[in-house]
This record gives sequence, C-alpha cells and structure tokens, in this order.
Amino acid sequence: MSEMMESLKDKLKEKGYKLTPQRRATLDTIMENQGKHMSTEEIYDLVKEKCPEIGLATVYRTLQLLDELGVISKINFDDGCSRYELNNHEEDHQHHHLICLKCGKVIEVEVDLLEPLENEIEENYSFEIKDHKVKFFGYCNTCKKIL
Repeated sequence: MSEMMESLKDKLKEKGYKLTPQRRATLDTIMENQGKHMSTEEIYDLVKEKCPEIGLATVYRTLQLLDELGVISKINFDDGCSRYELNNHEEDHQHHHLICLKCGKVIEVEVDLLEPLENEIEENYSFEIKDHKVKFFGYCNTCKKIL
C-alpha cells in the first residue's frame, strides 16, 4: 500500500471511518489524474469504470470526507462547478491558478510570489496567515491568438 494510502487509512481510522473499496477507487482516480482539476461528475465517471456498483452520492460523500481530512482540496474557479485536486502536503500554501475565460483551461502556477506580501501583512496587522488562494482570469496562449 502506498504511503499516501497508509496515511489516509490512519486519518480515516482516527475519525472512525474505514478505507472502503469505493473510497480507495475515488482516491486512486484522483491520484491517477493529478493536475486535471476534475469535477465530481468527471471523477464519478472514471471511478464507475473501476467500481461499477458505485453511486454518484457515494462519490460526493467521499470527496467531502477527503476534503475535510485535507487529502484533497476543493477548488472553485467561479464557473459554477467545484473541482478537486490532490493536496500536496509539501506545500505551505495552495498554488495559484490561471483560468482561460475562453476555453476554460487551467494552468497551475507553482511559484508563490506572495510571500513578501504575506510577511508585510502579518507584521503590519498582527495577523497570522495560514493560507491564501489566488486565481487569475484571462486568455491562454492558444485563445489569445484567436481573439
């Protein structure tokens, strides 16, 4: 069993849950599709291929549980659809996203350029920042050529 699965199993056990085949299939699907920012329905369609008996409600509940446990992150790109991605615990903060207004493409920005701003805010306002989320909306390289 992978290190992530062992960690998840421990977290679930602490909260009184088990790593069911449905939960495992859902997490496997998210892990196999890292960086794709999939919706619940997209995850469900892929999980159903491995676990045909699973219901959409089970996937919804599993995603909610995994989000509560910090295993995945729920992301809102202001398009009316929640998306999910694997939580990389090595990062102190969520990474930033570039969202194309034309095609909907999502590009991850791995560099955190806001650290100096965070430090200044913490110092000036005596406020401890734990996280931030930044989304930039514009046009990807392909779409801006068409405009």
